[in-house]
Formats: sequence, structure tokens, C-alpha cells
Amino acid sequence: MIALRTPVSLLHLAAAAGQRKRCTGGHRRRRHLSGAPESLWRRGPRPPRSPAPAAAAARSEPSTSSLPPPLENAAFEEYYKEQRIVHEEEWDAFMSVLRKPLPATFRVNASCRFLKDICSRLENDFRRSLENEVSDECGEYALSPLPWYPGNLAWHLNLSRKQLRKNPAVESFHEFLKHESEVGNVTRQEAVSMVPPLFLNVQAGHHILDMCAAPGSKTFQLLEMIHQSKEPGLLPTALVIANDLKVQRCDVLIHNTKRMCTANLIVTNHEAQSFPSCSLAKDDSEAYKDHCKPQRLEFDRVLCDVPCSGDGTLRKSHDLWRKWSSSMGNEFHLLQVNIAMRGIALLKVGGRMVYSTCSMNPVENEAVVAELLRRSGSSVELLDVSTELRELVRRPGLGTWKVNDRGSWFQTHEDVPDSRKNVILPSMFPSSTSIHESHKVYNSFDVNSEYNVPFSRNFNIEDTNNVNCDTGGISSSNSAQSLDSKFPLHRCMRIVPHDQDGGAFFIAVIHKLSPLNENQVIKVRKTENLLSKNRTVKLQEQCQHRIVSEVLDDNKLLDEQTKLSVANQTSKDDNLTEVKMASDVEYSQTESGDRSRRMDKLDYQHKWKGIDPVLFFKDEAVIKNIVSFFGIEESFSLEGHLVTRSTDNARRIYYVSKAVQDILELNIQVGEQIKIASLGVKMFERHRSKDGCSCAYRLSYEGLSLLFPYMRKRILHASPVDFQHLLQYRTINFARFADARFGEEAASMMPGCCVVVLREGYQIADSIASDPSPIAIVCWRGKATMNVLVSPADRKELLEYRFGIKAFKVEDEKSNKNIDALAEESL
Repeated sequence: MIALRTPVSLLHLAAAAGQRKRCTGGHRRRRHLSGAPESLWRRGPRPPRSPAPAAAAARSEPSTSSLPPPLENAAFEEYYKEQRIVHEEEWDAFMSVLRKPLPATFRVNASCRFLKDICSRLENDFRRSLENEVSDECGEYALSPLPWYPGNLAWHLNLSRKQLRKNPAVESFHEFLKHESEVGNVTRQEAVSMVPPLFLNVQAGHHILDMCAAPGSKTFQLLEMIHQSKEPGLLPTALVIANDLKVQRCDVLIHNTKRMCTANLIVTNHEAQSFPSCSLAKDDSEAYKDHCKPQRLEFDRVLCDVPCSGDGTLRKSHDLWRKWSSSMGNEFHLLQVNIAMRGIALLKVGGRMVYSTCSMNPVENEAVVAELLRRSGSSVELLDVSTELRELVRRPGLGTWKVNDRGSWFQTHEDVPDSRKNVILPSMFPSSTSIHESHKVYNSFDVNSEYNVPFSRNFNIEDTNNVNCDTGGISSSNSAQSLDSKFPLHRCMRIVPHDQDGGAFFIAVIHKLSPLNENQVIKVRKTENLLSKNRTVKLQEQCQHRIVSEVLDDNKLLDEQTKLSVANQTSKDDNLTEVKMASDVEYSQTESGDRSRRMDKLDYQHKWKGIDPVLFFKDEAVIKNIVSFFGIEESFSLEGHLVTRSTDNARRIYYVSKAVQDILELNIQVGEQIKIASLGVKMFERHRSKDGCSCAYRLSYEGLSLLFPYMRKRILHASPVDFQHLLQYRTINFARFADARFGEEAASMMPGCCVVVLREGYQIADSIASDPSPIAIVCWRGKATMNVLVSPADRKELLEYRFGIKAFKVEDEKSNKNIDALAEESL
């Protein structure tokens, strides 16, 4: 670019150019449009001059847009100082930690095959090497297990995720994490995000609902728990339904949970506050009259990790510093209440629900829990779980707080201007009496910042009922007029960043004692609907969540359900018509009536447009052919357990557990109220081979571990050398196997899918832990070759943990020369 002696604005340039165009002909116009600099100036171009030092310095500095966002927000600090979420003398430490990068954390899959090997590498290899290589940057403990997580399966790294990617000294460890995450052995998850599932106390046989599940790390954690609790060699009897509102988020959820290869998962796509109960029963007494077949959808455990403002994630979401405002929490409040109330409605009597957010805002936390207790009356109780996970540092919930709206602070709803009372709801305040407080209050408890200190390991929260607290000095404005909640909110848990160098989280554990009181729930809903009519519209625009407002009668519900659809699966649009149901009582009313009339109205095989239907695979000829070809024992029943997503010529066949089968049958009976995005584990796939295979389907590696114990045909046993070669080179000619007998057996087998098993009784390296379960892979017996049908990542895992090969390249094409060389070395 040529620097000009006389600065001329762009406007002047444009004016001058326009004047010259009017004075000159077409030739001049063409020269100007061609960009010749002579057309802009009467005199010739002047020599460039050196830029001013200040301008040069400015250009050498990064632009403002490229700079990271400032980690400051005066409104944030004012808000939380006023709420007294930490003690005054802790404030600087609290803010200091919030501005530091969040350490990377991850969790080892407790049900993975190579659990001992992975834990051994972490403890003996990586822990020592990282302490030596990055001790200056990370301190003494670069890598250490989280003390509160059971079994030392969760680990904390004193490096942020960005540092982990950029630091060459930890490159091998980063590659380890990426690979183990890809095959499902490790889940990279924020430490505080691991906490809520642990308080569910999942047991064998439990039906679990994850209401807002994406991206799926907590769902994966729940799946680990149900697979841990099963008897060895048997499929779990438990079930997990993972739900999310957005189609895009469901895709992420499916991708992340697919690594578990489980037949006990259903992924659904619903508004959480409108999740259907699929009731065939007229009332609760008939809900489980037939213990073999459920009459409605109810859960032993519900995880209610609701959408929130997310200011507990400031350490990793730096853009929130700029975006944060106090109105964010107010906008989510009613949605959170509605979702949690739906969770309580779907919870079995005696069941447990965990309500959680990654927010520090009491309007999203304690205020929501207090409203749940108000609405539910004596049907639920807030549990004291201070004796569980004693190593976890947590603080009691707040007993009092204020509500901020547009810079003004309010103690009660009566103080709110009339023009704002449809936005600032009574349930946001600690002293709200939006419904008669019939809930049993065990003890009166005054919680403020003086007692807002970490729990000790042997601390019992019930011992604090007579503590005399002061304001702690964080904010004394109007403290004498603050009103306390009448509920035992000190039983809630607050996790703050500077206690254990993590993020912030809020957790409350609710136990259902009896069915919800119908009159009480309906009264609350009518009151809140009137107050929140305008606010609902705003929240729909900002949060893309549908807020329910009234109860539909049976005919109206049918019409609404028929209209519920998504334009198409690839559009990733989630324009769902509202199904307006807010509580178990209300929703059960809409489900009563003549079932035959409902079934006539609904074509449930194509209920959800744009989503492939879930169909039971009932082609007896194909099933018999599969059973005969692979020699599947009768004890492993396929009847009623196979489903497909295509109406004809099924390409993929999925296997579902008995619990999932029961839910599918119930869903069909009620007209497919559940919108299913994914379910089960892929067991069989149609092949297009022309090798003369008598079975149209091959096995999927995802379902092999489930089916293999019941197979009696199409099985070959390979030596360690040949098994290793198959993993490394994928395709091997029969004549090239080191064990000639194995090559002959493969050549004599009929073409088609088979399973190759690592021969038992061989010696392995001392550093590799032995695994009593057989190691098997899915292969295809071709015309003259054996081809492995396993992904490179899974082949790499088997090579590393069964053969001790850590540095290698997985080949996709055979290399007979390398195979011969390796065979000679191994013999």
C-alpha cells in the first residue's frame, strides 16, 4: 500500500472520484474501475513515507478483537457480594481462583475391560513422569486422583485443557487421553460435574431418567454404575433414559454414549418439563399392578441437571465474564421449577431425585428447591447427605437471599413494582407463600455467611441447628430485614471453586415419600401461569425452551401429539409443538379415556415425522437363519429383543434389554408418546458380499461382547502371533498365518462373518495384567483372506493392553513382507 503525504478521508476520495467520472469519458471510467492509481490523482504517485512510530507500534500489537476477554464484571461481583455466597475474608481468594484456568480432570470407566491396566499406567507411569517433566509448572502433584471419588477412578491434572494441548512435555499423556476417550475407557469431564450421579445411590435394577442429558458425561457415568451392579456374565436389569430438547444435542449425546456399547439405554428428544409418563393406568394404584408389565413410565432415580445461567463455569467459559447479568438467573427460574416438578412427578414413591445446576445464583438454586417443597407439600423431603462422600468439600445451602431486577434489590415479592411482577415471581423469594407451606420443617435454621465454611470430613449438618450466626461482614445493607426460608435448605450443597480448585456447583437430593397432592399442584400451576404469561414468551425467545401453561383435555392432547414433528432429520431443527403438561397429576388426567379411540387416531409407526420409527424386528425366517448360522443358544433369546429403524429390508438390527423392551411395548400401547432418537446396541448389519455367504447379516463388534458367550459356531482360535498380525494388518492371506493349522481351519470354513478368539494359555509380558475374559474380534472369511471388522482405535487398544505394544502404526492394508519378518521374530 502506498502511503500518502496528505491524509484524505474515504469520503473525499469517493467525491473526487465521482467528479472526475463526470468530467472524463468511458476510457477514464474504465481505467478508474480497473483500479489504476493514476486515475485517482492528478499528479503522479508520491514516494511512500515511513510510518509514524506510534502507528507502527499499534500495528505490531494484537488487535482488540483478538485479545482474550477481560476476566472482570463489576455487576457479577456486586451481585454475589450482596448474596453473601462466601465469607468476606474469602472473597479475594474466591475471585482469584475464578480467574485461573480450570484444571483438566477425567474419569476412568469402572466397567471397562482393561480397568486394571489403565489404572496401573496412570499410577506407575504417567504420574511419575509428569511430576518429573512439568513439576515447575504444575507443582509437586501434577497428576493425582480426586480423593472424594470412589475407587480412585477420577483424576485431577494441574494443567488446563489448553496447556495440555500445547505443552510438548505432556504430548504422550495427551495422546493417551484422546485414545482412551475414543474407545470409551476414559471420560474427560469437569470434576464437579461428576458429583450429582454419585448422590443418586444407583442400585441394580433401577430405572433412571436423565432429564437434560447432553452432552452425555453424566449419562455415561450412570451407565457405568448399572453395568457395575450387574451379576457377572449377565445383562443389567437396570435402564437409563437420557433426554434432551435439541436434536443437535441429542446427536452429541448419542455419539458420547455409543462408546459404552450398552443395550440398556434409550435416548429421547423431548422438552424435559413435558416428558410423557405413557400411562395406561387410571390412577397411581394401578400403575404397577402388573409387576411384569409397567402401566406407566416411572423411575427409581431421576437426575435433574437443569439448564442454567452457568456462571459456575467461568473458569473455562471466559466469554461469560462479558455476558453475565443478574437477569440470566431470573429468566431460568420458572423453567427450572417446571422441569424439576416434572421429575418429581415421574419419580416412584421411595425414589430419589438429584437437582443440580452449574450456577451460583440462589434464584436458580435454593429458590427452586424451596418452591419444589412448597408445591409438593408432604410428598417429598429434602435429604441430608452430609455423611456421603465425606472427602468432598461442600457448603450448606443459603437460608436467605435477595432478588435483583434491573439494578434494584428486593426482599419480598410485595416490594416489586406491579409492572415487573409478571417477571419477578413470588417463588424467587425465600419468604414466598405462593402455596400453603404444608411441608414438614424439621428444624428452624438461620444460615448466612458466618456458617458458610467448608464441611469437615466428620461433619453432620444436623448438628448446626442451634448455631448463632452473624452476617460475616460481606454486606450489611438491609441485612436486618432479610427474610429466611422456612425450609431446611441448609441440606442443599454448594461447591465453590477455591475449596478444591474446581468449578462451582449446586446439588440438592430429594426423596419422594408419597404421590403428589392433586389439588395443591393444580393450584400452584394456575397461580404461576397467570404471573408468568409474558415471561414465558421472553424465555422461549431467549432460551429456546417451551414453557407449559395449561392442561389439555384428552382430544386436544391427541391433536397436539399428532402435530408434534421435526421437519427432517438433517435440518437439525427442533420446532416442536408444545405438549402442555406440567405435573404427574395433570398429565395423568389427559391420558385417561378410551384407548381404542386414541389408537385409531394415531399412526404410531410414523408418529414423529423426520425421525425413523422404532420397529420390533419380527422376520422369523431371518432370525432363524441368524441363529442357525452363528449357533446362538436358546438361553439368549432374540425374540422381542431385536429392533430396527427401517420399515423394510432392515440394514441394521439393534438388541435391547428386557427393561427397554417393556418400555417400547408400553410406548406402542399409548400411541408412541416417546420420541426415541436412539436405543440399544447394534448387533447385526446387512452385508453386500458376493462370497457366497448363506447369512445376509454379519456381527457388529459393538454387540460382540454381549452375544459371544452364547455363540457355538463360526469361531476360530488364533495364536498370539496370528492374532497380533490380524490386529496390525487387518487383512491376511490364509497361507501367511504363522500357525498353519489356523490357516487351514480358516480356509475350510464357509465364507461369511466369524469370530477369531485369542487362544488361551499363553504367556504375556509381566507388565500387562491378565484378563480372565476371552479376547475376541469380528472378522470376515473371504475367498482367500481373513479380514478384521474392527475399528483402528479398538485394534490399537487390544494391541496395547494384550500385547504391550505402545508405539505402532495400525495398517489398513496387508504387508506380507512385514508379516513374514514378524512371524520369524516371534517363533
